[in-house]
Amino acid sequence: MEISDSSRPPDPAQLAFESGRTRRLIIASYWITILLALPLWWTTTSIERKSLPAARVFAQQHRELIFPIHVHLNSSDSSIHTATLAQEVQNYLDTNAELQHGSGLHITISPNETTSDGYQVLLERGEQEPMLEKRSLHLAVHPEVHDSSSQMLAMEVADTLATLISPYTTLRSPHAERVVSYAPRYRLAFTLLNEDAASDNAALSWDVRESLSRHIQPVLDRLSMLHNFTIESQVQFHAPLAFQPRTIHHNGQIAYGLTQEDLTVFINSAEWTLSSSVSNDPVLHFIMFVPSSRHSPLYILGDNAVASSLHLVGSPLSSNAFILPQWGGIVLFNPPSTNTTLHLPASALNAIFATFHRQLKILLGVPALPAYMRPRFLGSAGITDWQLDTLTRRRAAENAIVAQGTLESTVRLVSQIGNMPVGQDVKGDVQEALTALEKAHEITSSSSASSLQFAGKASALASRAFFNPGMLALLYFPAEHKFAVYTPLFASIAAPLVAAVIRELLTWRKARRLSIKEKTGANVERPKAE
Repeated sequence: MEISDSSRPPDPAQLAFESGRTRRLIIASYWITILLALPLWWTTTSIERKSLPAARVFAQQHRELIFPIHVHLNSSDSSIHTATLAQEVQNYLDTNAELQHGSGLHITISPNETTSDGYQVLLERGEQEPMLEKRSLHLAVHPEVHDSSSQMLAMEVADTLATLISPYTTLRSPHAERVVSYAPRYRLAFTLLNEDAASDNAALSWDVRESLSRHIQPVLDRLSMLHNFTIESQVQFHAPLAFQPRTIHHNGQIAYGLTQEDLTVFINSAEWTLSSSVSNDPVLHFIMFVPSSRHSPLYILGDNAVASSLHLVGSPLSSNAFILPQWGGIVLFNPPSTNTTLHLPASALNAIFATFHRQLKILLGVPALPAYMRPRFLGSAGITDWQLDTLTRRRAAENAIVAQGTLESTVRLVSQIGNMPVGQDVKGDVQEALTALEKAHEITSSSSASSLQFAGKASALASRAFFNPGMLALLYFPAEHKFAVYTPLFASIAAPLVAAVIRELLTWRKARRLSIKEKTGANVERPKAE
């Protein structure tokens, strides 16, 4: 039985969409689309890496702020030759190793000058203690001292100046470890904290506004050129301790004590809510802790070496206050009698807030005056011009060091991680930080306060560049992750396209061979036909 041509299935090779030319055009269209999309894919997936001014950054590596300080030496007694004495004092200061290394101070002693620029040292006959008045230092010269070039007098003047001008010989001294890091804004949180107000031994309210105005506000006004402050206060009625205080006998009665180890874990962060507002500003806490009747009276125990060796506790200290470095201050308040609830007027808070006053100055880095020195017209803030100038220079140097370190870390991190993006905002922050840092160095000779402003700006910009969200986004996304993401996607697309190209090449090659063979056979058979 013969099958007609109409009922016979068509030859696939004869179909229009199955022709070799059509197949090749379809495959070529895929590859053309891929090639045209490559620039877009490269643009959208490439990492922007702006070049950072690494040379300028590392040029600041060993540079420090140098503050020129001019001291004018004068005397009311003509028998004291100030020119010779000034040279002696200058020699002692120049040989002071602590002042010459890391202090950033260049002190110049000039005799017989009375200008408003710099500091004044006035030598007067007498036996009174050294006295400070604004930026003047009054030093008494013993009546028996007649040698104008007395080394003892020169050493006394040099030591006194070094103590006043550079109380912190290094930013990493033990006293400096308690000081909070610099910030243009601080939030001060004052908390009346009752261990258990239900125990009938609690302070339920306090006249905090008057106490703040009397003891704290003068300090804030005095330091307004360095920081801005926000104050908040609160009363909490339940703040249990996370440990059990030691039972002791004191003055013939049972009392309770906190060892030095207890002080380090005194803050019960898990159950105490000490911050009442949300802010990015650093917080300094000042807590007045009222123990419950079960733990009252509560004292701080001294660290007695003999008692520790016998596993005993020390005796109570005279002070019931302590500082947690870079965090805040705490004062223990034992009510005068148990089983009472109190309202604390401002008069009852004088001693407490006087302690907060001292703790605040310590935490903010205000240097203490020597015990033998008395200031004149100190004011309620308790901060002399000498102390304020020293603090300003210290904060400026601290910010400059932080800015330098942060900029170096940023440049090193970018150079070590090849896939870390560096946008224009990061580059701009680094450049502005360098400019501010250079200005801080330039202006030290005229104004330490302006130098602090530029150094603080440099530190803030450097930190913003280092913690830029755009840089951190791909910090933990190495190249291996890219291959893990792209390989399954591109392999499934590329495999059939490459196979189709290979198949078409083989088909074209086979067809070309057949065509050549047919032409060769036709040329061979043509002479035989003749």
